[in-house]
Amino acid sequence: MAHPLDVTLRPSWLWVSRLGLAGALLLAAVLPSACGDDDSGGTPPDASFADVAQADTGPADPGDAASPVDADVPPVDADAPAVDGDVPPPFDGDAPDASVPDTGSLDASTDGIGPITGACGELDDVELLDPGPSAFRNAIALVMGFSETDARLSEGAREILADGTAGGSSGLSEALAFEVLHRCEGALLIKSETEIVYDPIDSNKTDILVEIDGHRVGVSVTRAIAFPFDSPYPVERAQMLLEGKLLDVLESSMNVVAADAWIKQVLHVIAYGPMHAESILSAWDLIDPSIRADTILYVTVTDGDDAAVY
Repeated sequence: MAHPLDVTLRPSWLWVSRLGLAGALLLAAVLPSACGDDDSGGTPPDASFADVAQADTGPADPGDAASPVDADVPPVDADAPAVDGDVPPPFDGDAPDASVPDTGSLDASTDGIGPITGACGELDDVELLDPGPSAFRNAIALVMGFSETDARLSEGAREILADGTAGGSSGLSEALAFEVLHRCEGALLIKSETEIVYDPIDSNKTDILVEIDGHRVGVSVTRAIAFPFDSPYPVERAQMLLEGKLLDVLESSMNVVAADAWIKQVLHVIAYGPMHAESILSAWDLIDPSIRADTILYVTVTDGDDAAVY
């Protein structure tokens, strides 16, 4: 890069032949003090040189002898951004703020009608496409009862309660099953029980059609309970419940019309207490693999204000 003084003084060499030896000696005396290192602490350049460095870079006026032009020096574009590979780019206002943490998935421990503990976030693409059966267990502590207008419930759970069921009084348990799947697995409601179509129409039915991880999944809901509530819940009773529901799952999967078909079913058991869940899981291992097929067993134990669910 040419020094600004080069640009200013270069034409002066044309005068050397006219000034003779005395002029050359005078010019040589000026150059060392004007071209010193910036960090040397030497005498700053004459103000006339600074004026030249800051002068307008537009086309020179041919009649202005004080504005020499060096044809070898490209013009400077004052609007062009400086390029320096060592200087980071300026902050982009659209970039994420590093001070705001990424919370990731929903916090199932605190949202909605009560905290959820245990298995959560299990039904991903890999699990749903697995041709074999699987089982998961979690628990929800209900803070208080809930209804179809409860703002703490997801929109899908409220819709299930509003639509009703095909029979019986299982609306609350179906809404609760969906709520757990929504908060833990990101389930989205596609159709409630009365909206799913079968051929023949009197086929056994599944209770909910949802979307999880981009896949359609049928959800059949049942309750594990004995009366009175503190009665034992033996494994044999749990096995009878599961086998009956699993046969219904196979029939509904076979008869659902193509428009509502799912890739897999979840048998969601709402269990009154830990004893009931343990019996269900023990019975699951005793059931013939051909009946379990590719069903996912999902057991949720209820605590707190759960009497209305049963």
